[in-house]
Amino acid sequence: MEKRKIIQIFILLFVSVACGSLEKMNSGKKGDDIFIDAEFNIENARQQEANGWAKMAEIIVRINPPSFPDNIVELTEFGGKGDGKTDNLPFFEKAIISLAEKGGGKLVVSPGTYWVDGPIVMKSNIHIEIQQNAIIRFSSNPASYTPLVKQRWEGTVCYNYSPLINGHNLTNIALTGEGTIDGAGGDWSRSWKEKQEPDKAILRKMGHDRIPDEQRVFGNGFLDLDGDGKDDGYGDGEPHYLRPSLIQFYECENILLEGLTITGSPFWTVHPVFCKNVIGRNLTITSDGSPNDDGFDPESCEDVLIEGCIINTRDDAISVKAGRDQDAWNRPPSRNIIVRNNTLISGANAFCIGSEMSGGVENVFVENNTIVKGGNALKFKSNLDRGGFIRSVFIRNINVSSCKQSLVDFTTDYHGYRGGNYPVDFRDIYISGVTCENVGRMAFEIVGVESKPIQRVYLNNIQVQKADRTSNIKYAKDILFHEVTVDGDLVVAEAFPL
Repeated sequence: MEKRKIIQIFILLFVSVACGSLEKMNSGKKGDDIFIDAEFNIENARQQEANGWAKMAEIIVRINPPSFPDNIVELTEFGGKGDGKTDNLPFFEKAIISLAEKGGGKLVVSPGTYWVDGPIVMKSNIHIEIQQNAIIRFSSNPASYTPLVKQRWEGTVCYNYSPLINGHNLTNIALTGEGTIDGAGGDWSRSWKEKQEPDKAILRKMGHDRIPDEQRVFGNGFLDLDGDGKDDGYGDGEPHYLRPSLIQFYECENILLEGLTITGSPFWTVHPVFCKNVIGRNLTITSDGSPNDDGFDPESCEDVLIEGCIINTRDDAISVKAGRDQDAWNRPPSRNIIVRNNTLISGANAFCIGSEMSGGVENVFVENNTIVKGGNALKFKSNLDRGGFIRSVFIRNINVSSCKQSLVDFTTDYHGYRGGNYPVDFRDIYISGVTCENVGRMAFEIVGVESKPIQRVYLNNIQVQKADRTSNIKYAKDILFHEVTVDGDLVVAEAFPL
């Protein structure tokens, strides 16, 4: 062990935290029932960690798959053709409506390639089973994804082209089977990314100014909510370039996604928003190289289980989100999220929270995951526009092969900053039982802001075989290392008060 290295880390922590200033915890706020101004040491941290994992056991019993009536129909009964050429959208519509009129049931998609020119719109109590060797392949014609629907785009609510599979205000919906959903997003999302910046800037200003949702009209610039055939008054009739998600359920409850291969998303792949009781199980989510192809992004959702999935994406594999900036401050948080037994491969972040997290994220449990590759393995990202909080996060038993940047990274200056001064409240993060073979840059990057230091991070039983640098810790209080080694050297840091 290198005594010099230990001393350097010790001094770095002391200097860094001394530069910050601590705001006391607001006792009694939602989520503070476990952590209230307790002395932070190894014994206490272990107890708080144990209390947190006990809470996960209470959450998991509430997360259950939906149930459906026994009605079963086949897409082919309604004219469906798996020839790769016929537009099957009208057949999906007929089948879903027919089942819904019977109170719900299962729609079976048998082997074949079913081309669909437009969005599949789910209804309550509908279960679509895509069988092995069945492929649903969507068209690459954005104009087909109308009428516009309400959704969240990078954390801000708006009306935009429909997600390829969507549903609003539904209960009991499922997509299962051993087949494939192919969004064919690469055919158009690369060119749209280059064109989307003006629309993105306009939408973010609308969110900042809290413009009414119905006035945020993108897509083809035409929104007719009252059904009179005329624009409601806020569309400009011009084309816009905000890419839709592949699967987005909005304000839905009791959702199951299981067994499928999902690929080719034009934007975020699986994106439940304002949903409750969501299960993503044994999915294979892959990239076709399109930008912003996040794998599974629960946003402002409650009681979510993501397990047994293989996610290989160019962008974040799994990202827990809760909206962007002022637009999210009065909307629901994300809470009670369980991520376990997954294999994650990412060109960006394997598991992350943010950067859209302004409604708040709490009670997140991540265990028994394998990270094959990521820019960062475990990432917490925000900037000074966001506000909100990330707290009560529990991570254990993670095996990391390689990450290009950092093993654990807290970023409070994420790109896209618009000049605000609303620091995020980061606190109570517990990470134990992590092994990592190689870190390209920095094992631990924990950088808060002077007015709102990152508080109470417990790093326990972590072994990093190789890293270019050990740590950069600044504007942080109570960063506690225990049995952490980097390059064979023990990392020693006390829980310094400010």
